[in-house]
Amino acid sequence: MRASISITAFLWINNVCGLQVPPATSTDTLQSNVGNSWSYLNFVSLIQNYLNPSTNPLINSKFQFIQTPLNFPVYNLNYNFNQDANNLVKINNDNNNHERPWTCDSSPPITCTQKLPYRTIDGSCNNLENPGWGMANTRYARLLPPIYSDGIWQPAVAKSGRALPRSRLLSYTLFPELRVKDPKWTLALMQWGQIITHDMAELVTKPMLKMPSVECCTNDNQLVTENLKDPSCFPIIVGPNDPNYPPSTQCLTFTRSAPDFEIPSGCFGHQKPADQVTQVTQFLDLSLVYGSSDTQAAKLRKFQGGKLRSQVRRQREWLPPGNASEECVIERPSDICYEAGDNRVNQNPQLTVLQVLLLREHNRIATNLAKINPHWSDETIYQEARRIAIGEYQQISYYEWLPPMIGLENALKYKIIYDIPDDQYVNDYNPNIDPTVLNEHSNGAYRVFHSLIAGYLKLVQENRSTKGLLRISDWFFRPGIIEQGDNIDDLTRGLSDQPEQARDEYYDHEITLYLFRGRDRLGGDLRSIDIQRARDHGLATYNDYREFCGLRRAKSWSDLQDLISPENVKKLSELYEHPDDVDFSVGGGLEVNDNALAGPTFLCVLIEQFYRTRVGDRFWFESPDPVVAFTREQLREIRKATLARFMCDNTNSIKTIQRRAFELPSKKNSLVSCDSIPGIDFNLWKDYAPEVGNQQQNLGLLYKK
Repeated sequence: MRASISITAFLWINNVCGLQVPPATSTDTLQSNVGNSWSYLNFVSLIQNYLNPSTNPLINSKFQFIQTPLNFPVYNLNYNFNQDANNLVKINNDNNNHERPWTCDSSPPITCTQKLPYRTIDGSCNNLENPGWGMANTRYARLLPPIYSDGIWQPAVAKSGRALPRSRLLSYTLFPELRVKDPKWTLALMQWGQIITHDMAELVTKPMLKMPSVECCTNDNQLVTENLKDPSCFPIIVGPNDPNYPPSTQCLTFTRSAPDFEIPSGCFGHQKPADQVTQVTQFLDLSLVYGSSDTQAAKLRKFQGGKLRSQVRRQREWLPPGNASEECVIERPSDICYEAGDNRVNQNPQLTVLQVLLLREHNRIATNLAKINPHWSDETIYQEARRIAIGEYQQISYYEWLPPMIGLENALKYKIIYDIPDDQYVNDYNPNIDPTVLNEHSNGAYRVFHSLIAGYLKLVQENRSTKGLLRISDWFFRPGIIEQGDNIDDLTRGLSDQPEQARDEYYDHEITLYLFRGRDRLGGDLRSIDIQRARDHGLATYNDYREFCGLRRAKSWSDLQDLISPENVKKLSELYEHPDDVDFSVGGGLEVNDNALAGPTFLCVLIEQFYRTRVGDRFWFESPDPVVAFTREQLREIRKATLARFMCDNTNSIKTIQRRAFELPSKKNSLVSCDSIPGIDFNLWKDYAPEVGNQQQNLGLLYKK
């Protein structure tokens, strides 16, 4: 019953969301009373226990955590700056040697220069004292120690030692289908959120690394019982009484994230709790456009006029062709598949639309810079266009997108954004803040926004009439639909005209029953995957994070009614044995909050993440650092960036749009001409200084008459 798509494409079931943050300077050493008697056979019993909850195969294990400093290792360093970039970063590192000169608890040998005016592609050297912070191919950070049942990598069990409720049972019981439209926010709010998560995090699995992996669930959804003893087997169990899947369905495929100690060139053989690795940069730096390695970035560049590679069809610019056999559902040789800085670019139509618009925006900026600075080299145009595009993206993400998600008052109160004049810098970069993405954010709290996903996408014409609907499960990994007719512009209008689904406990069946189904009748369940992923990563319990965030720890079921409805608390009490057993992903997803799109516990994690992401980024667009700063005049222009202007600039037929495109059109947010929406004046980037390679110590000197 699984979709007939490639293995690589299907693996994105496990990678639909993500982000991260740093743990001040601490993680943990774990001491446990679990001896060598615990074996993989216990895990087989655990699977059986999923099907028969009356059994009790595991001995209750208690762990004591001692917090100690931990530096994050960095894998697969790869620098190959061309001569025009003047070798701004020099690394003493042999990438072909798996015997690294550092250990799991030490930093990699990176040497940075303080005169680097542009971000590295892989995120290194953002922090000059800790150059691996936020870099691609590094561990996630954690707020709390993991709760693996064996102290190393096996998923948690209940306090009693029994199995936790099946993730699929939790999904259809607590998070059923009901399509409730948000009264205020557009579908663009949800879709921009996916852009952000793909920019900041991507899980690593064994198949991605071309490492041997075992089959745990067959193509016809049968458990491979002889493989269940393998520690990487953690399929989603489907019970015989499931209301949607046929009785013959025993499981849904789920691929565990590769633990850090199994990753090539990583930390082999260490006996500490497993951590997971993210393979993309952890900053808001548009890595999904430019890539997260120099090799990938070079592949995406045209090396002419500072532009990115593209295809032109029907006088429109499209992403370059991708690896169709691995990344897309291909039925005919003419079927389209794209390549971008992130392999997930083809996952769903609206994601692909925004990736196309981001490519066009970079090339639009490059074209304008080349016109006013014809003497600039390809490298200079590319780096400056990238720098401007990232600045626009950060402005839109923090000042337009984030306030609805976490609440404007929270964004200001916790100094995530500031209410200041447009030409004023924000001078609060802190080199002691680690911007590494938090496991709890990327694989827990942030995934709550999957409830915003709409199962049917509107094709909206310029007069705002609906031309048609796309069923999203028909078009997973089939991006060619956006090139048919005027679909890319119609889908873009749809993003700014169609309401997102309300942020509640309800999920559309298109993602909880038909996910990535290909041509099959049924597919996967994203809500089950979210719960399973949090367990896979050993995230602590909902009660643990309540307490961590300063909320009252629930000692009885009634204690949970401060944040969760009595009806849902009753359901929790019927599914779990004790409040201490409730999954972080589950409890947080049921919280209600009138002032933000996330409940208080998840909000705590989101605020922590987005604060660290900004304050820990030396290249943040509002920085006054003379090495990297925009001039005040340029900063004022960057702050003009809006989603509405972005959509107008990079489509052919959109002539009107509401100014606040994340907000539904209304009397107070009516449609206006694109010509009336301010855009960037690129004349402020006219170069008045002679170019000497890329060795400018102060970028502002370029733009002084």
